[in-house]
Amino acid sequence: MVKIKNNPMLDELMVQQQIETPWQHMVGVIMLNQTHRKTVKKVLPEFLSLWSTAPHFLTSDPSDVYEIIKPLGLVVLREKRLRRMSQDYLSWNGENARLLYGIGKYGSDSYEIFFKQNFSVQPNDKELIRYLNEEVDQGQRTIL
Repeated sequence: MVKIKNNPMLDELMVQQQIETPWQHMVGVIMLNQTHRKTVKKVLPEFLSLWSTAPHFLTSDPSDVYEIIKPLGLVVLREKRLRRMSQDYLSWNGENARLLYGIGKYGSDSYEIFFKQNFSVQPNDKELIRYLNEEVDQGQRTIL
């Protein structure tokens, strides 16, 4: 489980504050793609209350998923990514997150940081950089 301080300064990392498993993390990553975090903050808990695991999600009806993720936009594409990532997740070995459909550098970097405690990654995302600089190293390290 991800251990993040319940710190209002970390609202940017709200996905990590709402999830318990790597699959839930990847769901949050896909939801964050090309949308606002505040919208995801509202949608993600409802989604996870209905489908908390990959196997359970894979039994869902796409139209039900569309309804839940509608506020995020790109509904058909996003549902497809969630479904394909979930299928990949069932046989994934937990190492390289980029092997999961729809997961890119941000998803991989955040997985490395929050689940594998690998703080040597060099993220491009400003909030991950800020987290590493302020929370992990308490300002002792600067990532460019």
